[in-house]
Amino acid sequence: MRTEEELAGVSLLGNTGVKYPTEYDPGLLETFPNKHPENEYLVTFDCPEFTSLCPKTGQPDFARIFIRYIPRVNMVESKSLKLYLFSFRNHGDFHEDCINIILNDLWRLMDPKYLEVYGVFTPRGGISIYPFANRGDADHQDMARARLLAMMNTARI
Repeated sequence: MRTEEELAGVSLLGNTGVKYPTEYDPGLLETFPNKHPENEYLVTFDCPEFTSLCPKTGQPDFARIFIRYIPRVNMVESKSLKLYLFSFRNHGDFHEDCINIILNDLWRLMDPKYLEVYGVFTPRGGISIYPFANRGDADHQDMARARLLAMMNTARI
């Protein structure tokens, strides 16, 4: 069971008065402590309803975003992640930018051992785009390179 102290940074979960953001806001992200920092394990999020806007035309873009990380001390709380990803709804950026922004925001938030973000964007104009970005700490550089090479050899996960 989690203690009140461990849940001190979690304010959105269970809060029925939460408002959905209309602008990109990394400040929505919240963490909680990893109770198993001695274990190396993988956490995966599958976010099938990501939306953003084309920075040039304002047309909506839709994607399925996969986020995977090996936690160190802090973990991202899922409702805050949902609201954060929702905050991209009116954000105008290219697909590749969105994926890298998410990677950078989560890296700063959690300082994980390893993190990857992969976007499967719905085709527009007859072209699909699948941006992938990852990062590893000093002990996970080989893993980061291997995952990048593996992604280069496949069109999708």
